[in-house]
Amino acid sequence: MAHQNPRGNLVLMRQHPYNAEQCGSFLVASDVMLLTTVAVVLAYLLGSVPGGLVLGRLIGVNLLNQGSGNAGATNAWRARGPAFAITVFLFDAAKGVVAVMLLPRIAPAPPWLPEACAAAVLIGHVYPIWYGFRGGKGFATLLGIVVALTPLALPALIGVWFLILVLSGYVSLATLAAALAYPFFLFVVPLFRYPSLLPLLIFSTGVTLFLFYTHRDNIRRLMAGTENRFERVRWFKHGRF
Repeated sequence: MAHQNPRGNLVLMRQHPYNAEQCGSFLVASDVMLLTTVAVVLAYLLGSVPGGLVLGRLIGVNLLNQGSGNAGATNAWRARGPAFAITVFLFDAAKGVVAVMLLPRIAPAPPWLPEACAAAVLIGHVYPIWYGFRGGKGFATLLGIVVALTPLALPALIGVWFLILVLSGYVSLATLAAALAYPFFLFVVPLFRYPSLLPLLIFSTGVTLFLFYTHRDNIRRLMAGTENRFERVRWFKHGRF
C-alpha cells in the first residue's frame, strides 16, 4: 500500500520483515531500493572473505597453492588436518548465518531480501573480489544459510550428506546429494513448508544448480573414477561393515 506525503513523494507503507515497530518513519521508495542494494552488496563483500584463505594466512598456508587449489574446508583438511578444516568450515558457515539473519534488517524491503542476501553471500564465497575471484565451492556457507533461513531442513541435509559420505567415501558426492535434497524437502515434506515458499523454492533450486556448477570438476572425476575418496570414513568397503 502507498501513501502520498505532503511534498508529493511516494512513500512505502510496508511492514519491516523483522520488526515493524523499529522502522520509524516511512521511507521514500528510492531510499528503500538503496538500502536493499546496500544489504545485498554487503552480503557479497562478506562472502568474499573465505575462511580458508583468511585463516590460512594466519598460519602461513595458502590453500590456493595446495591440494586441489580450493579454499574450502575439504582442501583445508587435506592441507592441514581436521582441526584447521573444522575452523574453516565454521567460519564460512557463520557468513551465511550473518548474511541472512542480520543484513536484511538494514532495509524495510521485500520479503525476498533474505534469499537475495543468501545468494549474494554464496556468490561472494565462491568468487571473492578480494582474492581474484578464487574461493570455495559453497557448501559450508550454504549450511549456514540453511541454519538462518530454513533451520528445519538442516537435519535432513546433514543426514543425507552423512549417509552418502559413509556409503561412498566421496565428500563431493555427499555434497551434491545434500544440495539436491534441499529443494526436495522444501517442496515435498509438509513439515518444511514456510509462509514465503516461492522465494525459498527459487533460491534452493538455484543454489542446487550453482553447487553442481562449482563441483563440475568433481563430477567429471566421479564419472571417470578418479575422484579423491576418504577411505577412513567409509563404513561399507571390501564387503565388510
